[in-house]
Amino acid sequence: MKPHLIVLDLDGTLLTDQQQISTKTKNTLLQAKEQGHQVMIATGRPYRASDIYYKELDLTTPIVNFNGAYVHHPKNASWHHKHTPIDLSIVHDVVDSINSYEYENIIAEVKDDIYVHTEDERILNIFNMGNPKITLGDLYIHLLDNPTSLLIQANEINSMIIRDHLHAVHAEVIEHRRWGAPFHIIEIVRRGLNKAVGIAHVAKDLGIPRERIIAFGDEDNDLEMIEYAGLGVAMGNGIPTLKNIANEITTTNNDDGIAKILIDRLKLS
Repeated sequence: MKPHLIVLDLDGTLLTDQQQISTKTKNTLLQAKEQGHQVMIATGRPYRASDIYYKELDLTTPIVNFNGAYVHHPKNASWHHKHTPIDLSIVHDVVDSINSYEYENIIAEVKDDIYVHTEDERILNIFNMGNPKITLGDLYIHLLDNPTSLLIQANEINSMIIRDHLHAVHAEVIEHRRWGAPFHIIEIVRRGLNKAVGIAHVAKDLGIPRERIIAFGDEDNDLEMIEYAGLGVAMGNGIPTLKNIANEITTTNNDDGIAKILIDRLKLS
């Protein structure tokens, strides 16, 4: 069988609700690698919060972080990486425009450095993975570089209102996605970026055509990736919108949904 590129979202897809890779799924992915297939991660997370799983699967491929805003090769510094941050002037415009709405916090990330507008121990706890450099205080003062991504934390209702505003006012310059519970967060990257853009860059480098890409996801930041892949698979716990466009729907992230598809499609034992 010709080599396929297996693309894995992390949260709600590769990872169980306990933030682990199940034994069956891990063994299936390792077997796929042994048979010549390529395995990669495409996530909204920064690299510092995804490298533990990259290393656990002993990957040797590039990785897509920040929903396509940062595509790089952790084991090859000379690989033609892509870092496409948001212009700082756009960040200021967005922050200014949402000040009339109710939100709890704004966080900017420059690769693995974090800038938090308002100190909040709850939100800091979810950004501590990988021991990043965290700067607290007014973004207008402390954020001096174009950020890889911008995060707006608000409750569920206000998140929807703010997203409607972003779509109406800033759609020409940014893309925005949502995180689910327990933290309702809007993630913003530069216009035109998504996981599919990053995957296409990697697939071209690996010499694997689109029809031999198998991608797995569960949330709205996986929509373009699932639509782009030759075989786009929605997890059983995925959102309805994703299931509607997927080629197949598998079982949940807690029930080895990835392994079941790969064993069938790649004829693994």
